[in-house]
This record gives sequence, structure tokens and C-alpha cells, in this order.
Amino acid sequence: MSGVEVLVALAIAIGLVGVIVPVLPGSLLVLGAILVWAWDLGTSTAWICFAVATAFIGLGSVVKYVVPGRRLKDHGIPSSTLLLGGALGIVGFFVVPVIGLLIGFVLGVYLAELRRVGSDAAWPATVHALRAVGFSIVIEMVACLGAAATWALGVVLT
Repeated sequence: MSGVEVLVALAIAIGLVGVIVPVLPGSLLVLGAILVWAWDLGTSTAWICFAVATAFIGLGSVVKYVVPGRRLKDHGIPSSTLLLGGALGIVGFFVVPVIGLLIGFVLGVYLAELRRVGSDAAWPATVHALRAVGFSIVIEMVACLGAAATWALGVVLT
């Protein structure tokens, strides 16, 4: 393995962590690392691997919004709930570093649903919203793993 491939592998690993920890732009790091590798090699195999990785991440980016969004609409949860959750998640990140993001997001979603549907239905709606967000993360992770596997195959082939 060359030095560039080691750095690309490290960047891909950081990108995969970034999918789970939303502080880092996971998909962009993975795709950017594969682009650097393809640019460095410059072979047709490398560029084909980059194109396939781009397709994985592009499709994953579309699906991660469409499928969970449809599930939220099926349960009657508006986008404003997730926006408030995201806003409080950002505030929580600065108040309680790292875990404050998760705490703030859950609190924001719960408060939005408490205001919207009342105390009896707020927690079940919050659980549905959190499942949708979790499903979105799983979709993005699968897309990034597909891109990473494509890169690994490209490394073996070149």
C-alpha cells in the first residue's frame, strides 16, 4: 500500500465515524478521499471506482431523506419537529460537548411534539422521529460502506 492509500483509508475511516457522529461530514469525507485516490492514480480503473462510489453516496443521500421523511409523514410528524430538534441539538453540543448534541436533539423533538400533540402522545411521536433519524443514519452508513468497499476493490485491482 502506498502512502496515499494509507491516508485515504484513514480519511474513509474518519468519514465512517462522521456518519454516526454528525459533527463530521461523513459522506463528503469518504467521497473526497476516494477522489484524491483516483486523482493520484489517474487510471481508468480508479476513475470507474470513483464513479461507482459517487453513485453509492449519491443514491444514499437521496434515499436517506426520502424514506425517513415518508415514515415521518405517515406518523403525522412535521419537519418543524426535526428542525427544532436540530436547533436544540446544536445548542446542546456547545453546552455539553459531544453528548449534548444527542440530548439537545431528543429534548427539542420532545418539546416540539409536546407543544403540538400534548403530553400523552409526545413521547410516542418522539420515538417515531428518533427511529426515522436512526434509519437515515443506517442508510447513509450503508451507502458509505458501499463506496468504501468499491475503493477497496479498486485498490486490489490496481
